[in-house]
Amino acid sequence: MSALPMHPRLVSLEGGEGAGKTTVLAALRAELEASGREVLVTREPGGTPLAEKIRGLLLHPGDEAVSAETELLLMFAARAQHVRATVLPALERGAWVLCDRFTDSSYAYQGGGRGLDQDFIAALERRVVGIRPGLTLLLDIDVAAGRARIQGRDRRPDRIESERDAFFERVRAAFLARAAAEPERFRVVDASRPVDDVVAVAVAALRDFTEAA
Repeated sequence: MSALPMHPRLVSLEGGEGAGKTTVLAALRAELEASGREVLVTREPGGTPLAEKIRGLLLHPGDEAVSAETELLLMFAARAQHVRATVLPALERGAWVLCDRFTDSSYAYQGGGRGLDQDFIAALERRVVGIRPGLTLLLDIDVAAGRARIQGRDRRPDRIESERDAFFERVRAAFLARAAAEPERFRVVDASRPVDDVVAVAVAALRDFTEAA
């Protein structure tokens, strides 16, 4: 397990496809801003102009197959830029950072989904990232239910969204294993419930976290 320090104003939102992260993220932002806090909302891969270009390389369904190792290293290249150019400067000036996905996604997607060595990912995390979120909200949903939700989106699935169900089952299992291993950081939210219930539980978890900080 990583021994990296947790930053109390870095909050990440994780989950599989169709878990409803965008809706929850907006509610978390509103909760923090209502108390007068400065809030930066960002995402991975992405969060800077360069990292967004890497995101395009990662997610665009191109003609050339992308190896698992290439995918992982591109993820961490984007993350290195994101942490140094966006996340750390915001934290240093006292802002709260809400991040749609962070390093846990690499453990789940490239580790669980692709089968890459978790120790390799941990080494990259230590050298490239250096911090963990103080709070990670995991929106957990059955793979079939989550994928049914995204089928109605008016766009072509990206390269990762196009994977088979077995891949996403491994991703989900990896997320849940990380949550079980780090209960002090993770809060698991049942994302199969009605959206208002999911938002309420997530906001309550954030409120409890900020009040205890």
